Amino acid sequence: MYEDFASKLAATMWADFDETPARDGPTTEIADLETTVIDGNFPWTIVAVEAADGTVGVGEAYPSPGVHGIVTDYLRPVLVGENPLDVERLYNLMRESLSGRGSQWGVGTIAISGVEIALWDLAGKLVDQPVYQLLGGKLREEVRVYADCHAGETMVSSAEEGQAAATYRPEAYAQAARNAVDDGFDAVKFDLDVPSGREFDTLSRHFDGPEIDHKRRIVEAVTDEIGDDAEVAVDLHWNFSPETAERLCRAVEPYGLAWVEDPLPPENADAMRELRRRVDVPLLTGENRYGRHGFRDLVEQQAVDFLAPDVPKAGGIAETKKIAELAETYYQAVVPHNIGSPIATSATVHVGATVPNFLALEYHAREVPWWDDLLVRDEPLIEDGRIAVPDGPGLGVELDWDAVAAHEKT
Repeated sequence: MYEDFASKLAATMWADFDETPARDGPTTEIADLETTVIDGNFPWTIVAVEAADGTVGVGEAYPSPGVHGIVTDYLRPVLVGENPLDVERLYNLMRESLSGRGSQWGVGTIAISGVEIALWDLAGKLVDQPVYQLLGGKLREEVRVYADCHAGETMVSSAEEGQAAATYRPEAYAQAARNAVDDGFDAVKFDLDVPSGREFDTLSRHFDGPEIDHKRRIVEAVTDEIGDDAEVAVDLHWNFSPETAERLCRAVEPYGLAWVEDPLPPENADAMRELRRRVDVPLLTGENRYGRHGFRDLVEQQAVDFLAPDVPKAGGIAETKKIAELAETYYQAVVPHNIGSPIATSATVHVGATVPNFLALEYHAREVPWWDDLLVRDEPLIEDGRIAVPDGPGLGVELDWDAVAAHEKT
């Protein structure tokens, strides 16, 4: 009985195989690459990859001089004529083409990152699938966003000349935090490497007692203002020596910060690991690292609590996902750095949707009133401190090229 059934099944399968033609897929090839710079609060470098059928994928490279020349002079000849669906192969091909000229870190990797994002957008559009689906599917329907509230004169749009120093008062930070929370964010971040009004030599990386107390009072004012309404993080921008970073971290320990970002220069994982051992606040770093190899020591040494890869800088969408997967093997979470336009932000959303250890995505453009105008959509991209994972093809968002032209950097 079993032999008869197996024979019939095999005959049916082979009959179907013989009679069913192979399914045709997209056969288009890459026709061109181009860049455009939007004059935002940073120079947002948009990368467009056009297929021969006219479909255009859009990415973004981290703000950096030289990206246009690398994309058009070096990467365009490598990619034109290639199958845009071979994203991983093309990523490695780009790295090989720039071997010895920055494909491991720096502006070469940044340019490759922008193209890689555009390739994912293009591939998704060609097969009519969102990028997260091409990466294996989504784990969440929305991603959390934290607001970078900046510091100094950017906090006050009508500051008069000579009043900028007043905006560094703790009360100004507290008000900025309240504004962000009222806008729906349940996580905020501030810079602490800011002037206190005292003359000081910052090159030494050393702060004295009054300087550290100025930073402590900022943290105290913010946390007192918002209480449990939101988590609070601070950024030190690599500006301190180990001894000053330790004293500063100890000064803010009582306030329950979500993390202290980049307390030390980015190169030395050993120093960061030692600082983590000595203080009782979570540490975060990573925006100045490139690729999974650049994050390996931070992960293996457990040098920090959170990692902050920047998708348009660290290698693109797939490479950032691999960084997150590496971090997950050591139970570390990722909090991606992001100073980009809605394109870089949306690219990071797709990464955040596909990895379990994603915590929050940075939003660094609250002072740009036309940020949402760059997209063809009726609703803001960020609502109540969250971004719904787009279900449209590719990145699921489309640039309004008229708005881009209106804000193009010339």
